Amino acid sequence: MNVLLAQPRGFCAGVARAVEIAERALAAHGAPVYVFHEIVHNRHVVEELAQRGAIFVDDIEAIPEGAVTVFSAHGVANAVVDAARARSLRVIDATCPLVTKVHLQAERYSQRGFTLVIVGHAGHEEVEGTRGSISGPVHVVDSVAAIEALPMRADEPVAYVTQTTLSMDDTRDLIEALEARYPDIVGPGLGDICYATANRQRAVQQLAKRVDLVIVVGAHNSSNSNRLQEVAADHGVPARLIEEADDLQPVWLEGVTRVGVTAGASTPERLVQGVCARLRELGAGEVRELPGLAETVRFRLPEALKQIA
Repeated sequence: MNVLLAQPRGFCAGVARAVEIAERALAAHGAPVYVFHEIVHNRHVVEELAQRGAIFVDDIEAIPEGAVTVFSAHGVANAVVDAARARSLRVIDATCPLVTKVHLQAERYSQRGFTLVIVGHAGHEEVEGTRGSISGPVHVVDSVAAIEALPMRADEPVAYVTQTTLSMDDTRDLIEALEARYPDIVGPGLGDICYATANRQRAVQQLAKRVDLVIVVGAHNSSNSNRLQEVAADHGVPARLIEEADDLQPVWLEGVTRVGVTAGASTPERLVQGVCARLRELGAGEVRELPGLAETVRFRLPEALKQIA
């Protein structure tokens, strides 16, 4: 049994930036530093930061007035920003710049009088943050049936944006459904799908052609990790989503000669290497990384970090 590693995989620039922001805030200010929601969707990352003094909360009111507070990579609603300001919190915004771009784009459409449709999963932190950044009417859809149930007439001004971590193929289908129902709809096409999400999905598509099983290392509440599993399965290969090496089940490997391994954009590389080590224990021989796109994107850290320091 041989192991092929997808490239690219693991941390994207937005996740790396968010984790670095939390680490630098702790180093500059000392514990505690409060983080609104999980900084990224990975339990291991969250637990490591908690051990260093980060306190994760889901309610701004639970943060003491004036405390240093980091907003997660997924972005927050305007109401959260207002509540933080009312409590005089010293905020460092770790929102991924690509998510911020979607917020600004959505509000511009709203200000121009469009009813906005967000293509994404209701309840996900990113989608709720985007929904909460829009001053006008907004709807969230994740299926053709939901699009068919939208209340707007075909001649009303409608615009859309998308969650950044969706499946490219599924999103393309939903955009086509929106365009069929609203011929004059405006939106970014697949432009809101983040580069890292797209790159990892393309890498998995190539990986699926060469293996008998795909292992995706990532959190079960990670949208992009779940999409990687779906993309592999859609290309005819059994796919398993695991959070760490201990989740790997030997029975999955029966009759398998080639295993593909990839990781969601919020997964540290050490977890991938742990899975590879476990596969070796279970009989894997060669572990080889496939050629792929080398990502060089880097995002600037926020000025608020300097103020905290």
